[in-house]
Amino acid sequence: MGHDHASASTSNRSRLSIVIGLVAAVLVVEIVGAWFTGSLALLADAGHMFSDLAGLIIALTATVVAARPATDRQTFGYQRAEVFGALLNGLILIVVAGFVVVGAINRLTSGATAEVLAGPMLVVAVVGLLANIVGILLLRPAAAGSINMRGAYLEVLGDALGSVAVIAAAVVILLTGFAQADAIASLVIAAMIIPRAFGLLRDVVRVFSESVPADTDVRAIREHLEGTAGVVAVHDVHVWAITSGSHVFSAHIVVEPELLAAGRSGALLRELSGCLSDHFDVEHSTFQLEPADHAADAEHEHHSHR
Repeated sequence: MGHDHASASTSNRSRLSIVIGLVAAVLVVEIVGAWFTGSLALLADAGHMFSDLAGLIIALTATVVAARPATDRQTFGYQRAEVFGALLNGLILIVVAGFVVVGAINRLTSGATAEVLAGPMLVVAVVGLLANIVGILLLRPAAAGSINMRGAYLEVLGDALGSVAVIAAAVVILLTGFAQADAIASLVIAAMIIPRAFGLLRDVVRVFSESVPADTDVRAIREHLEGTAGVVAVHDVHVWAITSGSHVFSAHIVVEPELLAAGRSGALLRELSGCLSDHFDVEHSTFQLEPADHAADAEHEHHSHR
């Protein structure tokens, strides 16, 4: 499993490096294009892409830091660096969306019609869309296993949708001459940025607050463990995540005294740990075994002190 994590981390860094190069190149093209065409939507998309470039660089840095081995001071290693990276990504997206909204509203309410060169605007937007599609295909395989890579994937996906909005605005201006379509498209881009940003921040809060991971059913885990031969009951269950895809589990396992007397505790621990790893994708698990008679005495003592 450690080898698989290292391989995934190396693959993620390679994918991110390629996408960073693509995004940086398109960012330059969009900034020049926005200046040349006078397109607010193109400028908004460039701003969005700039935030994505910063976010992708943060994500790449986080994968490097997260790959560092565990120490006596950082016993789980540095995997949470990915969550800090996702936090910065979300905050950057919200700031960019705010600037875009203010600029679009100012243009729509000023009464003056801005001149927009729709032809070059369309060409630049198409180039941006093609680059984003390549980025999406590169990042999508890694998005499910890492909150950090998911943040990077969502950013590039949002960029692609932003490019589509710019293309639509350019086509409308070319066909109808309605220049305000440019400002409207920039608002559409902002509307796509904000939900993604808050969704990413929600996932970050879930990890930092050590809530049960969204895809984990504690009741199902407890019932699965209680179905193991020799297990009487399961209590004091705790499930949380170091980062996405790295779940941690601890519990007290009440077992039949005969099982401990027969020296089968080691085999039971291996079975329980294997069960969580295979069926519930729990990477780290800790169990405290208690004989049934000891657990009953402890419960009786607890009630007598109340």
